Amino acid sequence: MELSIINFILSVLAILIAVVALVKRAPAQVSASEEVFNSRALQLQAYERLVLLCERIAIPNLIHRLNIPNISAMEMKMILAENIRQEFDYNSTQQLYVTAVTWDAVRNLKEQNIMLVNRVASSLPPDASSGELNKKILEVLMSDPGANLHELVLQSLNFEARKLMDKK
Repeated sequence: MELSIINFILSVLAILIAVVALVKRAPAQVSASEEVFNSRALQLQAYERLVLLCERIAIPNLIHRLNIPNISAMEMKMILAENIRQEFDYNSTQQLYVTAVTWDAVRNLKEQNIMLVNRVASSLPPDASSGELNKKILEVLMSDPGANLHELVLQSLNFEARKLMDKK
């Protein structure tokens, strides 16, 4: 009789140890509302990063930040275009969290800015300076408000982020 009681006690202890081990190893359960909150927070952070990207690749901001006197227009063209590409590439993972329309708008801004820089640079003489290139780019932007996609993309990002914040 004592042997059966000892077997029973050992069996119960083994089951308790197994249950405790499983409970400790089980991942914490996340409620559906917490999951939605975490997802929304990631999406809002992505919109924030994309707003910053758009500000950083806005042509006037680029020219102000990267202006290097005494280099050629061609060198400046390469610096501007490469900086736009690097900023975009650095933030490319944000496309996972935003709508396809939003990501297309940001990608189009990048492409439009690179095309504008290249187009203006190709219209200058080969011996033009960086100052001449920068001045000409800003003149093109001021003379054609449609050439600056920056504001439209920012409005789109703000609209999408507000829609996300208004969801309950």
